[in-house]
Amino acid sequence: MTPIVLVPGLLCSAEIFAAQATALWPYGPVTIASTLEGSTMAEMAAAILAAAPPRFALAGISMGGYICLEIMRQAPERVVKLALLDTSARPDTPEQTAVRRERLARAKAGEFEAVVVEATGATLHPDRQDDPELRAVNLRMALAVGLQGMVRQQEAIIARIDSRPSLGAITVPTLVLVGDSDPLTPPERAREIAEGIAGAELVVVPYCGHASTIEQPEAVNAALIRWITA
Repeated sequence: MTPIVLVPGLLCSAEIFAAQATALWPYGPVTIASTLEGSTMAEMAAAILAAAPPRFALAGISMGGYICLEIMRQAPERVVKLALLDTSARPDTPEQTAVRRERLARAKAGEFEAVVVEATGATLHPDRQDDPELRAVNLRMALAVGLQGMVRQQEAIIARIDSRPSLGAITVPTLVLVGDSDPLTPPERAREIAEGIAGAELVVVPYCGHASTIEQPEAVNAALIRWITA
């Protein structure tokens, strides 16, 4: 059985993978990595590698996907399979960075919870932006990460490198999954990744925004089970 390491996204705790950890458990020991160490993508990846099994299947969502791509640069020989969920291989655009800086400033000024609520609405499928359960999950996770965690993670995201040039070096079986209505890392970003990795499978989840693992857990679980058992 292959150990499985799941990497959460920005302001996400282990709860982002609650349904997936349960679904994948029969296929190998599941670890949900901590993203609470390191101030750069390289440092976060190194910390996760230090705690990970010698060889493992690797999956990450959003910022977790950025970290997974960095892990593939640092230690490709340790990863046997890769899954990239709702993520992008591109660096931040100036516009994205400006939004992050504005939200960071507001969060530091005492508006942390308000910023989280606002950002959560912007990530979900348009029909589910007011879903009380999804909003509650996102707020719980953000509070678990905390303001300082948010600052560190956002700075790492802003400074991340362009991963597109290194996609061709990935040779392990790879799943690329995205919500059909993901407003942050839309399907064309997923398609770009899938086209850059030889043999990668692209799955577009219907009626789904950026937080696929909690918006459409059954569809994500089915894709991940196919991936881990292939």
